[in-house]
Amino acid sequence: MNSGQQRGVTGRSQVRRGELIATGRKLFADTSYDALSMDDIAKHAGVAKGLIYYYFQSKRGYYLAIIEDSMADLVSRAAGDTDLPSAERVYRTVDGYLRFAQHHQAAFRTIATGGVGFDTQVQSIRDAVRQELIATIAEGAYARRDIPLLARLALLGWLSSVEAITLDWLGHQELTRETVCALLIRMLRGTLHTIAEFEPGCPEPPAESLPAALAEAVPAPVEA
Repeated sequence: MNSGQQRGVTGRSQVRRGELIATGRKLFADTSYDALSMDDIAKHAGVAKGLIYYYFQSKRGYYLAIIEDSMADLVSRAAGDTDLPSAERVYRTVDGYLRFAQHHQAAFRTIATGGVGFDTQVQSIRDAVRQELIATIAEGAYARRDIPLLARLALLGWLSSVEAITLDWLGHQELTRETVCALLIRMLRGTLHTIAEFEPGCPEPPAESLPAALAEAVPAPVEA
């Protein structure tokens, strides 16, 4: 087999693997991990069970690949547009997070709840994504990703609130995404103010350097 043929095989393999992960994201988001057998998964995917073992070695390997893919998607959506001014990146990060949750609800719930019980490997993946999102917010607020421990803890607390609020919003959605985004960014403004009080090395960004939603947005009233 020449190099061109090898690239073709590799490309087809990547496509097939991606298709299996896309199927798994839907299955594991709507059905518990233990309730699905490999036979069930293969039937839903329309493939032989051996193909899943070929790509992922085990059911657990398949599940972890799905979690990693979902979280990579979330980070990519939330932290994109790196060429934008830092203030705009803060807004895009929060709005991108909410857009992902709104349009990929099953996947988001899997991410935010940590999957199957307390799975240390899943929690490790989730924690890595949290740290990346925190670093993205820090870069937008302070123009640097490396921040003191106290500032990181404060932003982690804010992000935990974001997760809880987003999960609850998905269950109701009386509020628009724009309103929830404004609420979360206002909460972020309060967090940045508190960080500045405790950590001189992280001064509160001036209002004029913040996105309009952070400096001025007021949540819209809920329509009757």
